[in-house]
Amino acid sequence: MKTNKLTESIENSFRKQVQKDSKIKNAYLLVHSEKEGIHINIAEGLTNNMPANPQQPIYMASVGKLFTSAIIGILVEKKKLSFDDKITKYLDHELLNNLHLYKGKDCTDEIRIKHLLNQTSGLADNFRTLLDELIKDQNLNITPREAVAWVKNNARPHFPPGKGFKYTDTNYHLLGLIIESITGEPFHATLTNYIFKPLDMRHSYMNHYSEPMEKSQFPTADFFIRETRLNDIKGYAGLDYTGGGVVATSEDLLKFMKALVNYQIVTKSTLEEMKNNCARFGLGIDYGYGIWKITTVPLLMPKKFNSWGAAGATGSFMFYHQEKDAYIIGSFNDFSYEIKGVRFMLLNVVNQL
Repeated sequence: MKTNKLTESIENSFRKQVQKDSKIKNAYLLVHSEKEGIHINIAEGLTNNMPANPQQPIYMASVGKLFTSAIIGILVEKKKLSFDDKITKYLDHELLNNLHLYKGKDCTDEIRIKHLLNQTSGLADNFRTLLDELIKDQNLNITPREAVAWVKNNARPHFPPGKGFKYTDTNYHLLGLIIESITGEPFHATLTNYIFKPLDMRHSYMNHYSEPMEKSQFPTADFFIRETRLNDIKGYAGLDYTGGGVVATSEDLLKFMKALVNYQIVTKSTLEEMKNNCARFGLGIDYGYGIWKITTVPLLMPKKFNSWGAAGATGSFMFYHQEKDAYIIGSFNDFSYEIKGVRFMLLNVVNQL
């Protein structure tokens, strides 16, 4: 009876949240906990002029950073690179020359892979400004390399490598280029070969770069920024790249998160480093290697909220709550929910578990 009431309460909270907010066209939620005996997989709203379906693939925005960091972890265990390696070991001089020009000094040689992973390189962001340009001109084509070059030519670093925190997609563009340099294949191929195929994530792919192993009978859910539907804007893929880009069904995402939690992707020691070599992101949130860690803040952030995972600008989230052995995955598919997605997850899901 308790399980039925818990399921009903979470479902009602989710549907009410979507129905009361006119900005949200469609949204998705999966909650799985063997300990609590629940498995919820629901959708609400409209997408492609049809009722949203929980089996639809969902674009997960910056949740994709966790896939990128997991691949780096795999390459570390294959001894193809080290978290402490300098990025100059893997990327060419033309791209890197004066990339991190701070107070007249080129600090690029001081950037290490771990600085990219936990957002402490000091490099400026490229995503927001270039996204605005892309919305104005939807035929604009931006490659990942061009997105990095844009930062070098148009923005200044915030601090020396390792001396602060600045969340930026530039760091993850560079990680993607490093992965391609090491594997000798496009990132989307590595993503398929290292993650999707081994975990049998049959309905997962990289936005505009690859196709799923098995095409879903349902279309990919619409996602928006300020009423602009982004699904078919191909230039967005090069801008998003390894800072996002993953499209998957909720059940496929659950496969990934379960495998990560249970050390089937990387070993316990590697995952612990990914979680614990972190910087302060915000109040009660630390940022590891593509991982958000939500931790207790006395009087402000109760202990029951403690969890880890990743979140994205579309109100997407994929978290694991250790105490309840619960996986919470979903998206509101709109940039207006960048902060509200995680807030909903904590207050309306975790708070009820």
